[in-house]
Amino acid sequence: MFKKQPRGLIAAALANMGERFGFYTMMAILSLFLLSKFGLDETKASLIYSIFYFSIYGFAFLGGIIADRTNNFKGTIFVGLIMMSVGYILLSIPTPTPVPEGKMFVFLGLTCLGLFIIAFGNGLFKGNLQALVGQMYDNKEYSHMRDSGFSIFYMFINVGAIFAPFFAVGVRNWWINLKGFEYNPDLSSLSHSLLKGTITPEASIRMKELAASMGYTGEMTSFANDYLSAFATGFHYAFAVAIFAMIISMAIFLANKNRFPNPSFSNTDNKSGSETVEMDIVEIKQRMYALFAVFGVVIFFWFSFHQNGLTLTYFANDYTRLSGINLNIGFTNIQGAELFQSINPFFVVLLTPILLGFFGWLRAKGMEPSTPKKIAIGMGIAAMAYVLMTLGSIGLPNKAEITAMGGLPESARVTPWLLIGTYFILTVAELFISPLGISFVSKVAPPKFQGMAQGLWLCATAIGNQLLFIGAIFYTSISISGTWLIFVGACIISMLAMMSMVKWLERVAK
Repeated sequence: MFKKQPRGLIAAALANMGERFGFYTMMAILSLFLLSKFGLDETKASLIYSIFYFSIYGFAFLGGIIADRTNNFKGTIFVGLIMMSVGYILLSIPTPTPVPEGKMFVFLGLTCLGLFIIAFGNGLFKGNLQALVGQMYDNKEYSHMRDSGFSIFYMFINVGAIFAPFFAVGVRNWWINLKGFEYNPDLSSLSHSLLKGTITPEASIRMKELAASMGYTGEMTSFANDYLSAFATGFHYAFAVAIFAMIISMAIFLANKNRFPNPSFSNTDNKSGSETVEMDIVEIKQRMYALFAVFGVVIFFWFSFHQNGLTLTYFANDYTRLSGINLNIGFTNIQGAELFQSINPFFVVLLTPILLGFFGWLRAKGMEPSTPKKIAIGMGIAAMAYVLMTLGSIGLPNKAEITAMGGLPESARVTPWLLIGTYFILTVAELFISPLGISFVSKVAPPKFQGMAQGLWLCATAIGNQLLFIGAIFYTSISISGTWLIFVGACIISMLAMMSMVKWLERVAK
């Protein structure tokens, strides 16, 4: 797999893998943490989630400018790793749950501060590491391997992401069990409803049944307080897993720092054989116009794809049969809606070598689609994923109805295979878009703006992420199948727009 690839690729991929393990440990549990810790509804939690996800990628633009201006990509990346570690430390500090009256601003503010620090550190790290990888392929010896190199790099990101949800859920459930409770996807919501006085009689009966199944027969207010405290504290300790992942990532990065290229933007300092050519202003403008066109289109894809941590996770928690997904490993049990977020990275790792082989076979026959065509195809594939979700959700009650019921009984929930199939299709789409989009940016971006261009790619992702909360609004206000149709439309619009620009983008890329 690494044959004919530059020597720094595996080091960069491993450093990124450690950081991504920590990041996806947090992202696997963040949306449900906001619900259970602070008692927020889905829309408010989704707004915080969307702003955070926007900031992660938006700060990448600033991080790219800092690296370009200082010409110090490696130093910028390392500062980003340190900042993310500080942010995870803030999130891992247990605070009172339920949040005491009058203290919501303080404790929610502390969480948001931690998220802000993580987002800023990620902005310094993510785009600039991708830019370093891109610079490895400016060398003539490796330039023809750019797409496959970024696919390998992307695969390693997802190796870390596969295991992150298991660790997060395992730590959370370990603490819940230690406190004498069991995991249940509905109990934190029921507990908040009880404490707020909004619980329905039907939901109240179900809550008492769930408490009795854990051996509790006392006063329900005390049960709700104790369960929420255990549940949220377990989440806090799960965030601590990310700290150890960051330490490993920093060690790998420092140990291999000299393997990475040093940016050089002039013809007088070109010892590596890189094709860093001074471009005239007309060509620079053409290349930047092409990049902005692609950035505008992929916003719709990310708006749809990154629902995996939001509405698709809500769907897993509210509508999916979880009882059959329970791995007991002695000191804890691995069970929870968050586990579905390991499916996408698993398929990335599984499918990347297959797609690389397929594209290599097409390349040998002179039939390989251009990168812009691959991106357009990927958007069409993403639409099919939400078509599957639409069909699988027909006839399900809406969110308000299941809240009044106190949650869906297991017999009324859908098979986990619906989400597994959806994630499989979305993963294929992702492999057509994300690593190849990064590759396209590194190829088309003028040499002097490599870091900024990678930052702008992430900025487009940021805008799509900022729109994520719209999905939660639909999730709680219209039918579930109608919600998924919104994303079908967004992906189809993206595909058609990309197809209309393919020939122009191919000319610019040459």
